[in-house]
Amino acid sequence: MIEQKTNHARSASLPAARIKTFRKPLLFALAALSLSATALPAAAADWWRTTPSLSIGSTTINVRDKGARGDGQHDDTAAIQAAINALPSSGGTVVIPSGIYMINAQSSISLRSHVRLQLASTAQLNVIPNGSERYYLIKAWKVNNVEITGGRIVGDRAKHRGSTGEWGYGINILASSKVYVHDIEASEFWGDGLYVGAIGSAGSAIASADVTINRVVSTGNRRQGLSITPADRVYVVNSTFSNTNGTKPEAGIDIEPQTQGNSTNIRIENTTLAGNQGNGLEVHDHVSGLVVKGSTIKSNKGFGIYTGSPSKGTISANTITVNGLDGVGITRTSHDFQITGNTMTYNSANYFLSRGLSVYTQGANGSTRDLQVASSAYNISVSGNKYTP
Repeated sequence: MIEQKTNHARSASLPAARIKTFRKPLLFALAALSLSATALPAAAADWWRTTPSLSIGSTTINVRDKGARGDGQHDDTAAIQAAINALPSSGGTVVIPSGIYMINAQSSISLRSHVRLQLASTAQLNVIPNGSERYYLIKAWKVNNVEITGGRIVGDRAKHRGSTGEWGYGINILASSKVYVHDIEASEFWGDGLYVGAIGSAGSAIASADVTINRVVSTGNRRQGLSITPADRVYVVNSTFSNTNGTKPEAGIDIEPQTQGNSTNIRIENTTLAGNQGNGLEVHDHVSGLVVKGSTIKSNKGFGIYTGSPSKGTISANTITVNGLDGVGITRTSHDFQITGNTMTYNSANYFLSRGLSVYTQGANGSTRDLQVASSAYNISVSGNKYTP
Protein backbone atom coordinates (compact mmCIF):
# COMPACT_ATOMS: atom_id res chain seq x y z
CA MET A 1 0.00 0.00 0.00
CA ILE A 2 1.26 3.47 -0.86
CA GLU A 3 0.07 6.49 1.07
CA GLN A 4 2.35 9.21 -0.13
CA LYS A 5 3.14 12.52 1.43
CA THR A 6 2.17 15.19 -1.05
CA ASN A 7 4.59 17.46 -2.85
CA HIS A 8 4.88 20.56 -0.73
CA ALA A 9 6.41 22.74 -3.44
CA ARG A 10 2.86 23.46 -4.38
CA SER A 11 0.30 26.02 -5.38
CA ALA A 12 0.29 28.24 -2.33
CA SER A 13 3.93 29.18 -2.99
CA LEU A 14 3.55 30.24 -6.62
CA PRO A 15 5.18 33.65 -7.14
CA ALA A 16 2.90 36.66 -7.03
CA ALA A 17 3.98 37.73 -10.50
CA ARG A 18 2.65 34.51 -11.96
CA ILE A 19 -0.62 34.90 -10.14
CA LYS A 20 -1.12 38.38 -11.52
CA THR A 21 -0.09 37.84 -15.14
CA PHE A 22 -3.37 36.41 -16.43
CA ARG A 23 -4.11 37.86 -19.88
CA LYS A 24 -7.58 37.86 -21.38
CA PRO A 25 -6.37 37.58 -25.01
CA LEU A 26 -4.59 34.34 -24.16
CA LEU A 27 -7.70 32.90 -22.57
CA PHE A 28 -9.94 33.88 -25.44
CA ALA A 29 -7.53 32.32 -27.92
CA LEU A 30 -7.42 29.14 -25.89
CA ALA A 31 -11.19 29.13 -25.60
CA ALA A 32 -11.63 29.44 -29.34
CA LEU A 33 -9.11 26.71 -29.96
CA SER A 34 -10.75 24.35 -27.50
CA LEU A 35 -14.43 24.65 -28.36
CA SER A 36 -14.22 21.65 -30.63
CA ALA A 37 -11.35 19.90 -28.90
CA THR A 38 -12.29 19.85 -25.21
CA ALA A 39 -13.42 16.41 -24.09
CA LEU A 40 -16.01 15.89 -21.41
CA PRO A 41 -15.37 13.56 -18.47
CA ALA A 42 -15.03 9.97 -19.57
CA ALA A 43 -18.20 8.38 -18.23
CA ALA A 44 -21.03 9.08 -20.65
CA ALA A 45 -23.73 7.56 -18.45
CA ASP A 46 -24.87 9.12 -15.18
CA TRP A 47 -23.02 6.75 -12.86
CA TRP A 48 -23.40 8.99 -9.82
CA ARG A 49 -26.22 8.44 -7.30
CA THR A 50 -26.76 10.19 -3.97
CA THR A 51 -28.20 6.91 -2.65
CA PRO A 52 -26.36 4.06 -4.37
CA SER A 53 -27.72 0.54 -4.46
CA LEU A 54 -25.88 -1.82 -2.09
CA SER A 55 -26.17 -5.45 -1.07
CA ILE A 56 -26.27 -5.47 2.76
CA GLY A 57 -27.12 -8.60 4.75
CA SER A 58 -30.29 -8.86 6.82
CA THR A 59 -28.77 -9.76 10.22
CA THR A 60 -28.54 -7.00 12.86
CA ILE A 61 -26.22 -7.00 15.88
CA ASN A 62 -26.04 -4.31 18.57
CA VAL A 63 -22.51 -3.67 19.84
CA ARG A 64 -23.82 -3.48 23.41
CA ASP A 65 -24.65 -7.18 23.11
CA LYS A 66 -20.94 -7.82 22.50
CA GLY A 67 -19.82 -5.87 25.55
CA ALA A 68 -19.38 -2.32 24.24
CA ARG A 69 -20.04 0.25 26.96
CA GLY A 70 -19.99 3.62 25.23
CA ASP A 71 -19.03 5.34 28.48
CA GLY A 72 -16.17 7.45 27.10
CA GLN A 73 -13.58 5.57 29.18
CA HIS A 74 -13.60 1.88 28.30
CA ASP A 75 -11.79 0.59 25.19
CA ASP A 76 -14.67 -0.63 22.99
CA THR A 77 -12.58 -1.62 19.96
CA ALA A 78 -12.73 -5.38 20.52
CA ALA A 79 -16.48 -5.37 21.24
CA ILE A 80 -17.32 -3.48 18.05
CA GLN A 81 -15.03 -5.72 16.01
CA ALA A 82 -16.62 -8.78 17.62
CA ALA A 83 -20.04 -7.58 16.45
CA ILE A 84 -18.75 -7.19 12.89
CA ASN A 85 -17.08 -10.60 12.96
CA ALA A 86 -20.23 -12.27 14.34
CA LEU A 87 -22.24 -11.42 11.22
CA PRO A 88 -22.74 -14.27 8.76
CA SER A 89 -20.94 -14.33 5.43
CA SER A 90 -23.94 -12.55 3.91
CA GLY A 91 -23.20 -9.57 6.14
CA GLY A 92 -25.64 -7.36 7.98
CA THR A 93 -25.92 -4.25 10.13
CA VAL A 94 -23.89 -3.42 13.22
CA VAL A 95 -25.76 -0.91 15.37
CA ILE A 96 -23.86 1.51 17.61
CA PRO A 97 -26.33 3.23 19.94
CA SER A 98 -25.89 6.58 21.69
CA GLY A 99 -22.68 6.96 23.69
CA ILE A 100 -18.98 7.74 23.41
CA TYR A 101 -16.95 4.71 22.34
CA MET A 102 -13.18 4.78 22.79
CA ILE A 103 -11.33 3.12 19.91
CA ASN A 104 -7.75 1.92 19.61
CA ALA A 105 -7.06 3.22 16.11
CA GLN A 106 -3.78 1.31 15.97
CA SER A 107 -5.89 -1.86 16.00
CA SER A 108 -8.73 -0.25 14.00
CA ILE A 109 -12.30 -1.26 13.25
CA SER A 110 -12.10 -3.41 10.12
CA LEU A 111 -15.23 -3.73 8.00
CA ARG A 112 -16.30 -6.73 5.96
CA SER A 113 -18.22 -6.94 2.70
CA HIS A 114 -22.01 -6.50 2.77
CA VAL A 115 -21.85 -4.76 6.15
CA ARG A 116 -23.47 -1.54 7.34
CA LEU A 117 -21.88 0.26 10.30
CA GLN A 118 -24.75 2.31 11.67
CA LEU A 119 -24.07 4.88 14.35
CA ALA A 120 -26.93 6.59 16.15
CA SER A 121 -26.99 10.33 15.56
CA THR A 122 -25.78 10.76 19.15
CA ALA A 123 -23.07 8.08 18.94
CA GLN A 124 -19.41 9.03 18.81
CA LEU A 125 -16.25 7.03 18.15
CA ASN A 126 -13.18 8.64 19.72
CA VAL A 127 -9.57 7.73 19.00
CA ILE A 128 -7.70 6.75 22.14
CA PRO A 129 -4.68 9.10 22.14
CA ASN A 130 -1.55 7.46 20.75
CA GLY A 131 1.89 8.48 19.53
CA SER A 132 1.81 6.68 16.19
CA GLU A 133 2.60 8.38 12.88
CA ARG A 134 -0.10 6.24 11.26
CA TYR A 135 -3.46 4.96 12.45
CA TYR A 136 -6.92 4.13 11.10
CA LEU A 137 -10.14 4.46 13.06
CA ILE A 138 -12.31 2.67 10.46
CA LYS A 139 -10.81 0.57 7.66
CA ALA A 140 -12.64 -0.61 4.54
CA TRP A 141 -9.91 -2.54 2.76
CA LYS A 142 -10.53 -4.97 -0.11
CA VAL A 143 -14.26 -5.12 0.60
CA ASN A 144 -17.43 -4.36 -1.35
CA ASN A 145 -20.98 -3.28 -0.57
CA VAL A 146 -20.18 -1.37 2.60
CA GLU A 147 -22.11 1.44 4.28
CA ILE A 148 -20.87 3.76 7.05
CA THR A 149 -23.44 6.14 8.45
CA GLY A 150 -24.47 8.33 11.36
CA GLY A 151 -22.95 10.02 14.39
CA ARG A 152 -19.44 11.39 14.74
CA ILE A 153 -15.89 10.12 14.61
CA VAL A 154 -13.22 12.16 16.41
CA GLY A 155 -9.44 11.96 16.20
CA ASP A 156 -6.77 12.60 18.79
CA ARG A 157 -4.93 15.58 17.32
CA ALA A 158 -5.33 17.68 20.48
CA LYS A 159 -3.97 14.84 22.65
CA HIS A 160 -1.73 13.05 20.18
CA ARG A 161 1.39 11.79 21.95
CA GLY A 162 3.75 12.09 19.00
CA SER A 163 4.94 15.00 16.91
CA THR A 164 5.78 13.31 13.59
CA GLY A 165 3.76 11.72 10.82
CA GLU A 166 0.58 12.83 9.10
CA TRP A 167 -1.29 9.58 8.50
CA GLY A 168 -3.89 9.36 11.22
CA TYR A 169 -7.14 8.58 9.36
CA GLY A 170 -10.79 8.66 10.28
CA ILE A 171 -12.27 6.53 7.49
CA ASN A 172 -9.74 4.80 5.22
CA ILE A 173 -11.08 3.14 2.05
CA LEU A 174 -8.59 1.14 0.00
CA ALA A 175 -9.08 -1.24 -2.94
CA SER A 176 -12.82 -1.38 -2.21
CA SER A 177 -15.95 -0.96 -4.31
CA LYS A 178 -19.53 0.09 -3.69
CA VAL A 179 -18.82 2.03 -0.53
CA TYR A 180 -21.38 4.52 0.77
CA VAL A 181 -20.40 6.98 3.50
CA HIS A 182 -23.11 9.38 4.58
CA ASP A 183 -24.55 11.53 7.35
CA ILE A 184 -21.42 11.43 9.50
CA GLU A 185 -18.95 13.98 10.86
CA ALA A 186 -15.19 13.39 10.97
CA SER A 187 -13.02 15.82 12.90
CA GLU A 188 -9.70 16.34 14.66
CA PHE A 189 -7.72 13.57 12.99
CA TRP A 190 -3.91 13.56 12.98
CA GLY A 191 -4.07 13.19 9.20
CA ASP A 192 -7.18 13.03 7.00
CA GLY A 193 -10.83 12.83 7.91
CA LEU A 194 -11.43 10.53 4.94
CA TYR A 195 -9.13 8.79 2.48
CA VAL A 196 -10.07 6.89 -0.71
CA GLY A 197 -7.38 5.04 -2.62
CA ALA A 198 -5.60 1.87 -3.66
CA ILE A 199 -3.51 -0.98 -2.36
CA GLY A 200 -0.38 -1.92 -4.30
CA SER A 201 2.46 -0.30 -6.15
CA ALA A 202 2.51 1.45 -9.51
CA GLY A 203 1.38 -0.85 -12.30
CA SER A 204 -0.33 -3.35 -10.01
CA ALA A 205 -2.35 -1.18 -7.62
CA ILE A 206 -5.96 -2.16 -6.93
CA ALA A 207 -7.98 1.06 -6.96
CA SER A 208 -11.22 1.78 -5.18
CA ALA A 209 -14.35 2.25 -7.29
CA ASP A 210 -17.93 3.45 -6.90
CA VAL A 211 -17.49 5.37 -3.67
CA THR A 212 -20.23 7.81 -2.65
CA ILE A 213 -19.72 10.43 0.05
CA ASN A 214 -23.00 12.18 0.83
CA ARG A 215 -23.90 14.64 3.60
CA VAL A 216 -20.52 14.26 5.27
CA VAL A 217 -18.81 16.96 7.32
CA SER A 218 -15.02 16.68 7.64
CA THR A 219 -13.62 19.55 9.67
CA GLY A 220 -10.61 20.56 11.72
CA ASN A 221 -8.42 17.72 10.53
CA ARG A 222 -4.68 18.14 10.41
CA ARG A 223 -3.68 17.25 6.83
CA GLN A 224 -6.75 16.90 4.58
CA GLY A 225 -10.51 16.87 4.80
CA LEU A 226 -10.53 14.21 2.07
CA SER A 227 -7.72 12.63 0.05
CA ILE A 228 -8.42 10.75 -3.17
CA THR A 229 -5.63 8.68 -4.72
CA PRO A 230 -6.17 5.90 -7.33
CA ALA A 231 -9.93 5.45 -7.65
CA ASP A 232 -12.68 5.44 -10.26
CA ARG A 233 -16.17 6.92 -9.93
CA VAL A 234 -16.01 8.81 -6.64
CA TYR A 235 -19.04 10.99 -5.99
CA VAL A 236 -18.78 13.68 -3.31
CA VAL A 237 -22.09 15.48 -2.81
CA ASN A 238 -23.89 17.64 -0.25
CA SER A 239 -20.81 17.63 1.97
CA THR A 240 -18.47 20.06 3.74
CA PHE A 241 -14.67 19.97 4.05
CA SER A 242 -13.48 22.82 6.22
CA ASN A 243 -10.81 24.26 8.49
CA THR A 244 -8.05 21.79 7.64
CA ASN A 245 -4.83 22.95 9.29
CA GLY A 246 -1.66 21.61 10.83
CA THR A 247 0.52 19.95 8.19
CA LYS A 248 0.71 20.58 4.44
CA PRO A 249 -1.04 20.53 2.07
CA GLU A 250 -3.98 21.37 4.42
CA ALA A 251 -6.57 21.17 1.62
CA GLY A 252 -10.29 20.63 1.82
CA ILE A 253 -9.99 17.92 -0.86
CA ASP A 254 -6.72 16.73 -2.41
CA ILE A 255 -6.84 14.47 -5.49
CA GLU A 256 -3.30 13.20 -5.83
CA PRO A 257 -2.65 9.65 -7.03
CA GLN A 258 0.99 10.42 -7.88
CA THR A 259 2.48 7.39 -9.69
CA GLN A 260 0.52 4.69 -7.86
CA GLY A 261 -2.28 4.78 -10.45
CA ASN A 262 -5.01 7.02 -11.84
CA SER A 263 -7.91 8.93 -10.37
CA THR A 264 -10.75 8.94 -12.90
CA ASN A 265 -14.32 10.19 -12.91
CA ILE A 266 -14.33 12.22 -9.71
CA ARG A 267 -17.49 14.30 -9.27
CA ILE A 268 -17.78 16.99 -6.58
CA GLU A 269 -21.23 18.53 -6.42
CA ASN A 270 -23.15 20.84 -4.08
CA THR A 271 -20.25 20.71 -1.64
CA THR A 272 -18.59 23.38 0.48
CA LEU A 273 -14.81 23.76 0.76
CA ALA A 274 -14.14 26.54 3.25
CA GLY A 275 -11.60 27.93 5.66
CA ASN A 276 -8.83 25.48 4.82
CA GLN A 277 -5.27 26.59 5.43
CA GLY A 278 -4.22 25.36 1.98
CA ASN A 279 -6.29 25.14 -1.19
CA GLY A 280 -9.99 24.41 -1.20
CA LEU A 281 -9.51 21.75 -3.89
CA GLU A 282 -6.21 20.69 -5.37
CA VAL A 283 -5.84 18.30 -8.26
CA HIS A 284 -2.58 16.79 -9.54
CA ASP A 285 -1.18 14.53 -12.26
CA HIS A 286 -2.85 11.28 -13.36
CA VAL A 287 -6.34 12.68 -12.79
CA SER A 288 -8.97 12.77 -15.53
CA GLY A 289 -12.71 13.20 -15.77
CA LEU A 290 -13.09 15.68 -12.91
CA VAL A 291 -16.37 17.54 -12.46
CA VAL A 292 -16.80 20.32 -9.89
CA LYS A 293 -20.33 21.62 -10.03
CA GLY A 294 -22.67 23.78 -7.98
CA SER A 295 -20.28 24.03 -5.05
CA THR A 296 -19.19 26.83 -2.72
CA ILE A 297 -15.44 27.32 -2.37
CA LYS A 298 -14.57 30.19 -0.09
CA SER A 299 -12.15 31.67 2.42
CA ASN A 300 -9.36 29.15 1.81
CA LYS A 301 -5.84 30.50 2.33
CA GLY A 302 -4.57 29.11 -0.98
CA PHE A 303 -6.41 28.82 -4.30
CA GLY A 304 -10.08 28.02 -4.38
CA ILE A 305 -9.29 25.36 -7.00
CA TYR A 306 -5.74 24.52 -8.06
CA THR A 307 -4.92 22.14 -10.93
CA GLY A 308 -1.42 20.83 -11.59
CA SER A 309 -1.71 18.79 -14.81
CA PRO A 310 -4.99 16.87 -14.69
CA SER A 311 -6.95 16.36 -17.93
CA LYS A 312 -10.55 16.41 -19.15
CA GLY A 313 -12.63 18.21 -16.60
CA THR A 314 -15.45 20.67 -16.01
CA ILE A 315 -15.67 23.43 -13.42
CA SER A 316 -19.17 24.88 -13.65
CA ALA A 317 -21.82 26.84 -11.74
CA ASN A 318 -19.70 27.22 -8.60
CA THR A 319 -19.38 30.15 -6.22
CA ILE A 320 -15.67 30.76 -5.63
CA THR A 321 -14.95 33.73 -3.40
CA VAL A 322 -12.54 35.36 -0.93
CA ASN A 323 -9.81 32.76 -1.35
CA GLY A 324 -6.26 33.79 -0.49
CA LEU A 325 -4.88 33.21 -3.99
CA ASP A 326 -6.82 33.12 -7.25
CA GLY A 327 -10.26 31.58 -7.25
CA VAL A 328 -9.18 29.08 -9.92
CA GLY A 329 -5.57 28.41 -10.87
CA ILE A 330 -5.08 26.26 -13.98
CA THR A 331 -1.35 25.58 -13.97
CA ARG A 332 1.40 23.48 -15.50
CA THR A 333 0.08 21.23 -18.30
CA SER A 334 -3.55 21.02 -17.23
CA HIS A 335 -5.59 20.46 -20.37
CA ASP A 336 -9.04 19.89 -21.85
CA PHE A 337 -10.97 21.78 -19.19
CA GLN A 338 -14.20 23.74 -19.41
CA ILE A 339 -14.62 26.59 -16.92
CA THR A 340 -18.12 27.92 -17.33
CA GLY A 341 -20.89 29.72 -15.48
CA ASN A 342 -18.97 30.25 -12.24
CA THR A 343 -19.15 33.25 -9.94
CA MET A 344 -15.54 34.07 -9.06
CA THR A 345 -15.30 37.22 -6.97
CA TYR A 346 -13.02 38.94 -4.47
CA ASN A 347 -10.27 36.35 -4.60
CA SER A 348 -6.51 36.96 -4.18
CA ALA A 349 -7.43 38.06 -0.67
CA ASN A 350 -3.86 37.62 0.62
CA TYR A 351 -2.63 40.34 -1.74
CA PHE A 352 -5.16 42.89 -0.51
CA LEU A 353 -4.98 42.04 3.17
CA SER A 354 -1.18 42.25 3.18
CA ARG A 355 -1.55 45.84 1.95
CA GLY A 356 -4.17 46.82 4.48
CA LEU A 357 -6.94 46.84 1.89
CA SER A 358 -10.39 45.35 2.08
CA VAL A 359 -10.85 42.01 0.37
CA TYR A 360 -13.85 43.57 -1.33
CA THR A 361 -11.79 46.29 -3.04
CA GLN A 362 -12.90 46.56 -6.66
CA GLY A 363 -9.71 47.19 -8.57
CA ALA A 364 -8.97 47.58 -12.25
CA ASN A 365 -7.47 44.08 -12.28
CA GLY A 366 -10.92 42.56 -12.69
CA SER A 367 -10.70 38.86 -13.48
CA THR A 368 -6.94 38.72 -12.97
CA ARG A 369 -7.49 38.19 -9.26
CA ASP A 370 -10.06 35.44 -9.84
CA LEU A 371 -8.73 33.20 -12.62
CA GLN A 372 -5.25 32.17 -13.69
CA VAL A 373 -4.51 30.05 -16.75
CA ALA A 374 -0.83 29.26 -17.26
CA SER A 375 0.59 29.57 -20.77
CA SER A 376 1.63 25.91 -20.52
CA ALA A 377 -1.98 24.77 -20.04
CA TYR A 378 -3.93 24.00 -23.21
CA ASN A 379 -7.43 23.37 -24.55
CA ILE A 380 -8.97 25.46 -21.79
CA SER A 381 -12.46 26.75 -22.60
CA VAL A 382 -13.66 29.70 -20.51
CA SER A 383 -17.15 31.18 -20.84
CA GLY A 384 -20.03 32.75 -18.95
CA ASN A 385 -18.18 33.41 -15.69
CA LYS A 386 -18.77 36.36 -13.39
CA TYR A 387 -15.70 38.07 -11.97
CA THR A 388 -14.92 40.76 -9.42
CA PRO A 389 -16.24 44.06 -10.84
